[in-house]
Amino acid sequence: MPYTLENGWIVQARCVPSANCGARPCGAEIALLVIHSISLPPGQYGGDFIEHFFTNALDTDAHEYFLEIAGLEVSSHLLIRRTGELLQFVSMEDRAWHAGKSCFEGRRDCNDFSIGIEMEGTDDDPYSDIQYEVLGDVTAMLLEEFPQLNVDTIVGHCDIAPGRKTDPGPSFDWHRYRISLADTGDRT
Repeated sequence: MPYTLENGWIVQARCVPSANCGARPCGAEIALLVIHSISLPPGQYGGDFIEHFFTNALDTDAHEYFLEIAGLEVSSHLLIRRTGELLQFVSMEDRAWHAGKSCFEGRRDCNDFSIGIEMEGTDDDPYSDIQYEVLGDVTAMLLEEFPQLNVDTIVGHCDIAPGRKTDPGPSFDWHRYRISLADTGDRT
C-alpha cells in the first residue's frame, strides 16, 4: 500500500496523539530510522495497552508488570501491530521519546534526529508477514520524504543502545526487510 505524509502525519495511519514528545532541536534533520519491538504485557499481543502506555493512560492495576513501567513517559512515531494496523503517536516533525540514552555514529540523543517505529512483538517471536509488508511500504515512503535517510541509517534499538536494549531482537529478519526496500531506487 502506498503511504502519504501530510504535515508530519501518515494519512493512512490511525492517529493516537501522545503528549510524550517535543520539538526537535533547531536545525535537526531526520537522519535515522530506529526499529523497535514492544508487547504489553510482555509476550502478549492485541488489546490497547501499548496505546495507553504511549498516551500515559495505562491502568497499572491491569497487570503486575505495569507497576514496573508506571510513570515512564515514552512514545514512538509509529506502531505496526501484528495484524498490520498502522498507528501514529507523534508527528514526524516532532521528537518522539523512543530511543532513550543512545548514540549513532558518534551522535548522541538519537531522538533528536530519528524516527522510531515499534513492531508489536518480542525478540524471540517471528514477526508477521503483514508487519514486514507495512514496514517496507512505510520505510519506502520515509526514504522518499527524508533525503538523509538510506539503508545505512536504518538500525535496531539494539544498535544505538547496545547493552541496554536488545530489540527488535534475533527474530527480526533484517535480510527480508532490506530486500523489501530494493524497489526504492538508488538510495538503498
